[in-house]
Amino acid sequence: MRHLLDIDDLSAAELAAVLDLAEQRDPAPVLAGRGVGLVFQKPSLRTRVSMEMAVVQLGGHPVALQDFEVGLDRREPAGDVGRVLSQYCSLLGARVFDHDAIERLAAASTVPVINLLSDRAHPCEILGDLFLLRRHLGSLAGRTLAWVGDGNNVCQSLLAGAALVGLTVRVACPAGYEPSADSLGRGGSLLTHDPAEAVDGADAVYTDVWTSMGQEDEGAERRRAFTGFTVDDALMARARPDALFLHCLPAHRGEEVAASVIDGPASAVWDQAAARMHAQRGLLWWLAEQR
Repeated sequence: MRHLLDIDDLSAAELAAVLDLAEQRDPAPVLAGRGVGLVFQKPSLRTRVSMEMAVVQLGGHPVALQDFEVGLDRREPAGDVGRVLSQYCSLLGARVFDHDAIERLAAASTVPVINLLSDRAHPCEILGDLFLLRRHLGSLAGRTLAWVGDGNNVCQSLLAGAALVGLTVRVACPAGYEPSADSLGRGGSLLTHDPAEAVDGADAVYTDVWTSMGQEDEGAERRRAFTGFTVDDALMARARPDALFLHCLPAHRGEEVAASVIDGPASAVWDQAAARMHAQRGLLWWLAEQR
């Protein structure tokens, strides 16, 4: 049984197979007559809609459960939720605050579990990002992506995924907001506190909000710490002339990114959001064929 709690739960060959399946526009009905349980402890737009549509495209039935219905670790322990949903569904996904919750859910589950987001990792986002980058850039080996901003869950999964495909990631973040040392040890990553150093000559520039959901009480402090880390036109001009701008959304124009960048010609943000559905369909397809 395979769980995807971070993207490096796949090998390089398995990741390539998932992305190849994501390219297919006539998917096989591998989930016909089967349910996929999706637990949302955190609210969602892209994750919920893209996962539900991916399940439907494979012939399955998505069962989306919001936090008020499940009460993960309040009404019921995460492990009990995993045991129960495993009786009804062929695959499970969960979007949680604390990574430990999805680890306990997966440990108790008898079917594959996909991390739809935790405070430590966001593997489905990075699957979609690699799908998009591969379509735009071809082979990713030897390419360079600059991450500007918080060394958060998206950044950490990006470093893990990049190591599987030979993509170099340069991370620029304020002191105290670095990704984990374990994440930085993967592949050809570089850590700097200078956004210009990270972006110089990059094939793509990626950022995320400075204050993620659940960190609202840190908002003022983070805005001060991240001064100088806005991806604006001057910073984008240091990248390659054909460089892509990426953002996993939602975006705060005027904070981590200038409106002229996210709404400008370099932005691949809307294609990036669409890529989530295709990449997740490829993952679900691949997982269904493993059983």
